[in-house]
Amino acid sequence: MIQRMKFNVNGLWLLAITIASSFITTSCSKDETVASSEHQKSIVILYENDVHCGVSGYTKLAGLRDAIVATDTAYVAVVSCGDFLQGGTMGAISIGQYIVDIMRNVGYDAITIGNHEFDYGAPRMEKLLKDFNAPVLCANYFHVGATTPFYAPYVIKQYGQKRIAFVGVCTPETMIAESYSFYDDMGNLLYDLKPKETYSLVQKATDEARSKGADYVVLLSHLGETKNVTGIDSPGMVAATTGIDVLLDGHSHSVIEHQYEKNLEGKEIAITQTGTQFANIGKLVITKDGHISTTLIPANEIAYTNSRINTTVDSVTALMNEVTSRKIGYSDYDLSINGPDGKRLVRNGETNLGDLISDVNRFIMNADIGLVNGGGIRNSIPAGDITYYNAIDIQPFDHLYKIEATGAQILNMLEKCTANTPAEDGNFPQVSGLKFTIHTVSHRVSDVMVLNIDTNEYQPLDLAKTYTIGTTDYVARGGFYETLKECKILVISTLLTRDAFASYLGESLGGKLGERYRSPQGRITIIED
Repeated sequence: MIQRMKFNVNGLWLLAITIASSFITTSCSKDETVASSEHQKSIVILYENDVHCGVSGYTKLAGLRDAIVATDTAYVAVVSCGDFLQGGTMGAISIGQYIVDIMRNVGYDAITIGNHEFDYGAPRMEKLLKDFNAPVLCANYFHVGATTPFYAPYVIKQYGQKRIAFVGVCTPETMIAESYSFYDDMGNLLYDLKPKETYSLVQKATDEARSKGADYVVLLSHLGETKNVTGIDSPGMVAATTGIDVLLDGHSHSVIEHQYEKNLEGKEIAITQTGTQFANIGKLVITKDGHISTTLIPANEIAYTNSRINTTVDSVTALMNEVTSRKIGYSDYDLSINGPDGKRLVRNGETNLGDLISDVNRFIMNADIGLVNGGGIRNSIPAGDITYYNAIDIQPFDHLYKIEATGAQILNMLEKCTANTPAEDGNFPQVSGLKFTIHTVSHRVSDVMVLNIDTNEYQPLDLAKTYTIGTTDYVARGGFYETLKECKILVISTLLTRDAFASYLGESLGGKLGERYRSPQGRITIIED
């Protein structure tokens, strides 16, 4: 059932266009066919990226698709550019299953995988996506030793008289950010995203799709626009290839209606991205005469919904609430990942929630220092009762580790993980028992001080001394640009981060935060020099 009403986007009435289609699911060597109509229609592709368990948007995505189908004025497809399994309570509590249940009911035409699909390990990702009922595409994901990618690099679908190839690609940066999913306990590589071959593998898939008669190639990308250590990003992909008509992107959480980059032949190709957690739904239109355009529709302006998705979301939400509704604490102020201006700060500056979580890691693991990467703190906690749901929602990842590092290793970590400041970096460290100054022009770190737990005073970091660190398995097993990966592991806790957080609030703080965490505590100083 569809709820319909007119709504205005950027001063223009949303054009309701799209399809009636039936198709056959195949591998990359075959086509997917949509029944031809008596007249050629435009093609609309609705796209999303980096939903990160923001499940309320799926009903609007499906509802908008249904509304366009009902007009019978265009063909329609729905695609995802990755990062859907993880990033919130619903994903964490079900190890991704609830998210797949919802997305399966939406009815996707194609998806690619993002780095956070690997958060539960590659075997879990593969198991979840096996029964997804839509083509999962990734040209550069290989099991080590295999000569062909694990997922189909592309799929072709026919809409009326036109054939569209969807090609998928995932950022090789995943092998660093989620390195624990790519190696066994002995350090042997099990899975590979082919950093040196990513561009050429996408070109190969594009050429093959064109040779099989694709009229258009749409790249479902999870590369992002942000420069990273692999050197692989979406502008670079466009510049290194030919034959791609439009690049639908993810990973960097950018809001890009259309950004044009020249391909290898000098042709301008549109890159677009919707932001994160359904801030927008993207709409790609290919008109009957071949004109391509992309627009973003703010999700809060979409009134269409889908009753089946509503029912599914309500069902899994009820299951989740049975586990997550218990109260674990109280705060009369927000615990935030944002700065005073309301903009996200946790990836390039100190926040009160970052202070709290790093304290949890230090105290629970009985360590000298507590560390957490800013990108691992996903959401804020509003003032009021703090529930187990909040504990999962802020950190839906990881077990806690206690590791041992020298002062020299700690300084190296701080310098590498703050080198991009003031730009955002998911590896930006939130710290406990540690103070330091970041120099944003010279890209160095100075005045590093460590808390002496006996005297409760800060002392200069001793480069030759060994310190203990309470942190997450993400950091210990390869996060923070692998700067602490070689450190000795002293303890692997059975506690998940959410349970450690609940324990600290209940047992150490008595369930009330008081004034201690009302504001950031001045552990990180940032100066321009």
